[in-house]
Amino acid sequence: MTRSDYRNTLNQNYWLYKEKRFQKNPEFFEHPEGLYGRPPVFTRQDSWRNVLISPESNQKDIKLLLSFLPEGEKHKWFRSMNSSQALTLSVFGNLKTSNQLHYLGDLRDDDGNMVFVDGHISSKDLILEYRVDYLGEPRPTSVDVILNKEHKVAIECKFTEIGIGECSRPKLTKSRPNYSRDFCNGTYTIQRNRGERCSLSEIGVEYWMYVPELFNWKNDRDLDPCPLNENYQLVRNVLAACVKDKTASYSNGHAVLIYDERNPSFQNGGEGNRSYEETRSALLKPAVLRKCSWQKIIETMRSKNILPWLTDELELKYGL
Repeated sequence: MTRSDYRNTLNQNYWLYKEKRFQKNPEFFEHPEGLYGRPPVFTRQDSWRNVLISPESNQKDIKLLLSFLPEGEKHKWFRSMNSSQALTLSVFGNLKTSNQLHYLGDLRDDDGNMVFVDGHISSKDLILEYRVDYLGEPRPTSVDVILNKEHKVAIECKFTEIGIGECSRPKLTKSRPNYSRDFCNGTYTIQRNRGERCSLSEIGVEYWMYVPELFNWKNDRDLDPCPLNENYQLVRNVLAACVKDKTASYSNGHAVLIYDERNPSFQNGGEGNRSYEETRSALLKPAVLRKCSWQKIIETMRSKNILPWLTDELELKYGL
């Protein structure tokens, strides 16, 4: 499937879903009529409707589900039906509120390994948009989903994205006020009279303090290109799982990538799959990074009759 075919198929699903579920409410959308090549986008005040909610839910239930994603944590494109964040909240949020996450305890990744290691998982341990405050970041960003146990599982959730998440420093434009200080040319080298090889290390971010403990990348020599440039998000998730009390260790946790297996980016030769393979092959213990598709998760839910209303809606809206 080409990227164009993939997007067109999804858009067709979305607009059919909109007509079936919101036919009488065009006011919920920025553009009630279909726009060529674009998914439906909810208005700002109705963005919460992008989350799949049980028809039996009362206002208290809905409020609880939506509380897992504070207003300030919503992604820029949360209102679009393409939003991976809305899909993540729909799946993991509903599993959490219904206390049925444990049914995924025996879920296997693409290599046949346990996604959640020991299989003992509990809804109370699941946190969406988990704020990581132990990597020295001036403005800590969040991990999509984390199982906050003694052995952490940091989960990166992707859907229609082309890549997984690159470093922002090489993308700085000259119009940005911090360009002259922070711009990086994509190499791990001393630049712009900085004292550190990494622009982020220069402002106290500690990624490179831990990277050599987990990856075969050394922090005391030049690297061209910088291995974190295109693999930033996956490396950060590994660190979020494995760093504890200023120490990086495999015993502290592991990271998981969840993806749509129809997305060309996560198939052989795709940008997302390449980033995953590069990051995993650089790990001293590759099993610290795993991947599992949305399809495998939903197939497991169907086989165990977990939230059948949800799996029906996921098929109707996303074709999953």
